[in-house]
Amino acid sequence: MNKKENTAKVMFFLVMCVWGTVGVFRRYIPLPSGTIAFVRGAVGALCLLAVLLIKKEKLTGREIKENIVPLIISGVALGANWVLLFEAYRYTTVSTATLCYNMAAVFMSIAAVFVFGERITLKNGLCILTAFAGMVLVSGALDAGFGGISELIGIFLGLGAAALYAVVMILNKKIKDVSAYGKTFVQLTAAAVTILPYTLIAESLSGVTLDTRGAVMLLILSLVHTGITYIVYFSSMQRLDVKSIALMSYIMPIVSMVLSATVLREEIGLTEIIGAVLILGATLVGEVLNTKKEVKK
Repeated sequence: MNKKENTAKVMFFLVMCVWGTVGVFRRYIPLPSGTIAFVRGAVGALCLLAVLLIKKEKLTGREIKENIVPLIISGVALGANWVLLFEAYRYTTVSTATLCYNMAAVFMSIAAVFVFGERITLKNGLCILTAFAGMVLVSGALDAGFGGISELIGIFLGLGAAALYAVVMILNKKIKDVSAYGKTFVQLTAAAVTILPYTLIAESLSGVTLDTRGAVMLLILSLVHTGITYIVYFSSMQRLDVKSIALMSYIMPIVSMVLSATVLREEIGLTEIIGAVLILGATLVGEVLNTKKEVKK
């Protein structure tokens, strides 16, 4: 393993750790979810535009025209995914919302059957069933202390965000001849543009006070968690194999769960811990199986 690959692994690890703190930052920003998502998309797009200009990487009209449909739809799905996830953090714990969001890999495996004609093997099927069993435990549906309608809304919002992110991942596979930076720039721009009308129509900032702490949190969430980390994410991905990326992606939900319990003091019961192990374990095994399948092709 060379020095550049080691550096890439460290940078990717740090990105996953930073993304694992998104839920905590959202809790301290007293703004509607759509507004936060709009600022995040706009700032992220500007950061990637700066990278494109610095790298002198041009997006041609032909590239955009040939991929315009998946680019726009995936951008809209990305923005809507942020809104639902930020809302999920309001209704349920950060750990529960993050674990629901982690079901994106499971949803993508199911969707791949219909979109790409892939077969679900017995091992993949068991992973999917195990993840859903873990989801039932995390939801608290079998627990006498179930949080009620608010908890249920948060869970469905988290699962909705996961489904939308699965759409983004599937559409990314259909986008050809566009660089990772260029593709993400267009997607973030599309996300910001489509979220703006929603925020203007459906959300109101009257009576909302953004204090210094909230403003700093929003700036960090937009600049660091989106702009800078997206740049580092794509830079490090170019030097890592698919298996390493898949394995280290599970750092994010683990960090979220730890911060949920330690920083936000959110209670995590034994049932939820067992559910988390089932979800993370099943999706991790599923990712490894899919990686091996890709290598064989």
